[in-house]
Amino acid sequence: MLDKLKRRWGVNGVNLLLILCTFAVGGSLCGYGARKILLLTCLESGALWILVYILLITLLWPASVLLISIVFGQFSFFKKYLIKIISHFTGNMEKSISVAIFASGAGSNAEKIIQHFARQVNLTPSEKKKHTKVIISLIVCNKSGAGVLEIASRAGIPTLLIEKEHFFNGTHYLPELKSYGIDFIVLAGFLWKIPPDLIQAFPNKIVNIHPALLPKYGGKGMYGNKVHEAVIAAAEKESGITIHFVDELYDHGKVILQATCNIDESDNAESLAKKIHLLEHQHYPVVIEKVLNAK
Repeated sequence: MLDKLKRRWGVNGVNLLLILCTFAVGGSLCGYGARKILLLTCLESGALWILVYILLITLLWPASVLLISIVFGQFSFFKKYLIKIISHFTGNMEKSISVAIFASGAGSNAEKIIQHFARQVNLTPSEKKKHTKVIISLIVCNKSGAGVLEIASRAGIPTLLIEKEHFFNGTHYLPELKSYGIDFIVLAGFLWKIPPDLIQAFPNKIVNIHPALLPKYGGKGMYGNKVHEAVIAAAEKESGITIHFVDELYDHGKVILQATCNIDESDNAESLAKKIHLLEHQHYPVVIEKVLNAK
């Protein structure tokens, strides 16, 4: 049960304990406050007393939990939690999904994704009803000098620089991701394998793009020009991209889309890379949007 809650909420054991304490103490405070207010009304025990008590608890519970969440350092979690509850019951709030982009290099794919979703502000009200609002809330990077960090800075998007040992302790960065309200992860040229704990915390909510037609030319060590060099060396007639969900294995999850390009006799790894980049920029943002609209 507790493991299921940790995966569902994307938190570690300590934060789960603090969240449960917040529920318990906040609920107790709410009940105490409701009873104190009822004493001032002089209502006698009975059906009316019970109805008023339920109404008071309903009104006081959000404020009580938020207040206690500050004490336990869980305000960000409960703020998002309460917004989801209100949205569920009212149906009036615009549905939105917060996305983190993981990248290791120059960030050309990340930039195209950021630009694509930035255009949502220009949609008409009727168009917005058909699209889930997507917010690129965080750029996660494992290289301090990577170009994607400059792209994030220009776009005004927060960044999180991660350290290898902590990253492969899969729960270490979950509190940070949850503090930004991350619902979905996009890998855009991210070279580290995603640890199982992170995959379990975001089931079917992590996508990757690979610069070849999987299952060929995938797996450990197959990235960047190494992929294109292998494709050229094998005298393939076509190559392409594979967009897929991420599981515990390298380049193995369920395929969402593949797109192809021809390989000419004059092509080398560098020229093939340019063709692949065009496919990536053309398809990846659109596929991400389709996946998120289906959520």
